[in-house]
Amino acid sequence: MRLPVLVMEDRMVNAKSRIPDLLRVSVPVFAVAIFALFESSPSFSQTQADNEVANTSSKNISNVEMKKEGKSVTYYDNVSGYLATPQSNISTSDKVLPAVVMIHEWWGLNDNMKEMADQLANEGYVVLVADLFNGTVAANPEEAGELAGKVRDNPSNAIANLQSAVRYLASLENVNSSRIASLGWCFGGGQSLQLALNTEPGFPLAATALYYGNLVTDQEELSKIKWPVLGIFGNQDQSIPVDQVRLFEETLNATSVPNEIYVYDGVGHAFANPSNDNYAPQETSDAWEKTLAFLKKNV
Repeated sequence: MRLPVLVMEDRMVNAKSRIPDLLRVSVPVFAVAIFALFESSPSFSQTQADNEVANTSSKNISNVEMKKEGKSVTYYDNVSGYLATPQSNISTSDKVLPAVVMIHEWWGLNDNMKEMADQLANEGYVVLVADLFNGTVAANPEEAGELAGKVRDNPSNAIANLQSAVRYLASLENVNSSRIASLGWCFGGGQSLQLALNTEPGFPLAATALYYGNLVTDQEELSKIKWPVLGIFGNQDQSIPVDQVRLFEETLNATSVPNEIYVYDGVGHAFANPSNDNYAPQETSDAWEKTLAFLKKNV
């Protein structure tokens, strides 16, 4: 099975390097991640995460043409997302399916995000890619940072958007409303965590997954989560230190939040990004298998 791999907001290694929108490669893996909006010291960690740029060795990697299988749907005011469902030739035993609110990273809801939604849908999920940029797709890191900053400055709007995405999925006849998870990448991963911390009473999540992003470690905040959390990190990540990851894990344990936290040795931020010098294919493959197993078990 061929799955795309996201280009994440990586660390600035070469100021002249320019990351493309997203990278699609033919490997059996793809990556997931987070960044939190309400961290106690946002001025350092969030700005750093927003401005991290991958070192692509000055290669200009273009998007390739891809066939989309989903459709555009309006789920929040005038905001449209991308809805993907399993192909008709994919066997599913359930008449109603589990679902995932997928949240784009700081480039926006682009074509590669849509293809990734199609791929996850064919694992047996109904997937709605929420759009926090209201149709805008960033063309460069500067624009991406500006778009992400606007969301960070107005967190209530993003939460309302994502809450509507959950309600939309729950309203579909082919979705089991008690089996909805959230999943995001870098910027989107932080939003996934914020959704977990701000769910509506009638629409709890079944699971939250996140990869190497800024973390909320406040015990009172994390105690709001009543479902399993998956976290994937690298012990060489300078923007999300291991001690912060361990504090996150300890706080989840202290508040009885089921969790699976994995810290891979010898890899840094965005180790699942194939255009980055930090790319670790073996760890990426293992992390993706853990992600699929986590979703299968909990959603």
